Amino acid sequence: MAATAPVLGRIFEPLNDEHDYPISRVGGVLPADLTGTLYRIGPGRWDIGRTRLNHLFDGDGMVSQFVFDGRSARFRNRYVRTRQFRQTRRSDRLRRPGVGTPRPGGLLANLGRAPANVANTNVALHAERLLAFWEGGPPHLLDPDTLETHGPYRFDGRLRGLLRAFSAHPKWDPATGEMFNFGEDFSPLPGLHCWKVDRSGRLHRLASVKMLDLPWNHDMGLTADHLVFVLDPYMFDLRALATGRGVMGSLDHRPEKGTRFVLVPRRGGPARIIEHEALVHVHVANAFEDGPDTVVDLVQFADFATLKQDLTDFRSSFTDLPPSRLMRYRITRNGRVIAEELSSAPGEFPQHDWRLSTRKHRFTYMSGRTTPTGTYDSVLKVDGETGSVQAHPMGDDAYVGEPLFVPRSPDSAEDDGWILVVVYSAREHASRLEILDARDLEAASVATLHLDHHLPLGFHGTFTRRVATPDIS
Repeated sequence: MAATAPVLGRIFEPLNDEHDYPISRVGGVLPADLTGTLYRIGPGRWDIGRTRLNHLFDGDGMVSQFVFDGRSARFRNRYVRTRQFRQTRRSDRLRRPGVGTPRPGGLLANLGRAPANVANTNVALHAERLLAFWEGGPPHLLDPDTLETHGPYRFDGRLRGLLRAFSAHPKWDPATGEMFNFGEDFSPLPGLHCWKVDRSGRLHRLASVKMLDLPWNHDMGLTADHLVFVLDPYMFDLRALATGRGVMGSLDHRPEKGTRFVLVPRRGGPARIIEHEALVHVHVANAFEDGPDTVVDLVQFADFATLKQDLTDFRSSFTDLPPSRLMRYRITRNGRVIAEELSSAPGEFPQHDWRLSTRKHRFTYMSGRTTPTGTYDSVLKVDGETGSVQAHPMGDDAYVGEPLFVPRSPDSAEDDGWILVVVYSAREHASRLEILDARDLEAASVATLHLDHHLPLGFHGTFTRRVATPDIS
């Protein structure tokens, strides 16, 4: 555990208030051509009444909104009004279990109850719809201006299935405007269901890949031809599930089963499944076709046990994640898998220029660190061609969230734009939004937007050139 972890643990204190205000404390100069809206999401609280939630993934989802109009910036945050959030406003009792937190009352109180959809993992705008994602159920539809919750969204009833699962990591094809996603269902038969949402917002089923020993999977890659899955052997222990240890508590890493690369054709046809030695990862970066080969980049961790513990004991240990490295895997036409290390710098939350999604990219941005252990206190830029790594440290009291790249213009070069990243300062117990020059990550920040409070540790987000116009009357 890092020496600063107890101090950084205050990042998990709840933000109970919902704010809406112009950001008045700005260091540097806001870029005039940075216009649009940054949406971020993550848990806003990990306590419900007297129940302390035991897993990082169980907190109630809260969306943050940063609006840039070319002259100023405005902040707003709102909790997603999920069923659990609405119930706990009337009562301080936890009505449904979480993925890692059982409902009080023992085995009988949890038996047969699906985890609560807390809409806390990702947020994105597609076909003019702002969606808050959670991978075990349908997304929630939000107003992109006010962040008002309209309720669970099932794509006009086309999202079917026992759980109506729709992953928290959809991917977009910038050439077609289509959104692709998947969902895992475990009854009546375990299956990986693949979806396409066309540019008008209509949902289409692409394929269902049946697997009796389906592992838990969090993310995927997208190329011009395939949905790319890297299925590490995170297997469910049914006995642990039956005794109330929760979904995430029942996961075991079974390296003897190996990892499976699954390539699902976007235009129909059977999936290809390629066996490989067991890996440990959570997030995928970009994926692309390279001649006859399919290539996928991901962040690979050193071990599963430490990662699992960090998610459960997050209040004390999440700020010191296990060693990781950025890897590239090439799946050849004959089924060979070739591994290449792109960077040994420890990091997570890999991002790239979304204009190059499905195509070969050069630069990957991560939240990371420049030391073997400790908090993610820096933004990293990995050059996939030269192997060089630039780092922008944010201070020894900082926790750095997922960095998002925003191009300067639609036709600017791959790294010609800004990095937007939320940073928590333990000394100030407050958060700020840093705007960095992606071309020269080691230079001073272009602008720093100081919030009046902290933001609890968040997960993912998106930037859109659509300028939100919140009702401030």
